Amino acid sequence: MIALLAALVVHPHIVWKPIPFGAARKAETAQYSAKHYGVHSWVLHPKVIVEHFTATESFSATWNTFAANTPDPELGQLPGTCAHFVVDRDGTIYQLVPLGVMCRHTVGLNDVAIGIEHVGTSDAEILHDRAQLRSSLALTRWLMARFHIALRNVIGHNESLTSPFHKELYAPWRHQTHGDWTRADMQVYRGLLRR
Repeated sequence: MIALLAALVVHPHIVWKPIPFGAARKAETAQYSAKHYGVHSWVLHPKVIVEHFTATESFSATWNTFAANTPDPELGQLPGTCAHFVVDRDGTIYQLVPLGVMCRHTVGLNDVAIGIEHVGTSDAEILHDRAQLRSSLALTRWLMARFHIALRNVIGHNESLTSPFHKELYAPWRHQTHGDWTRADMQVYRGLLRR
């Protein structure tokens, strides 16, 4: 049944726009993974999809932030933040990082989660943007089929602490999450995915 569903899912058009992610950044990611998950690796094993919004007004601002690889303000630790995909306001889907590589986008889930950013400043803004929402749903459906990710494991960043895959070894961060994509808005989003 899963193979049949996967065959029915259309691969959305994706623009490859990679950020610099060479050997040094992979080594930083492996060190981050060792500290936070207990495994020294930069390899991603997708089990979760996390939806985000950029809190910026443009794709280019988001790309530049992720490409800069700036240390986080709390630990001063590299790698900087990134996500695998950014869905722009016009519906263009950009892929920034290969799907076998871990990105730092959700505390407690980076080792198992694909990150999707949406250009915008609120969940509601994205839910009411037809082009962006259509592309987001198509991308998420395709990723769900490709990696056999259950609907319940498509979450908003704000839901990260309730994921059964959440694991954080660094004690000060065990309860850290963000406000983007609340449960109420994700219930709407998951309802649209279900249809």
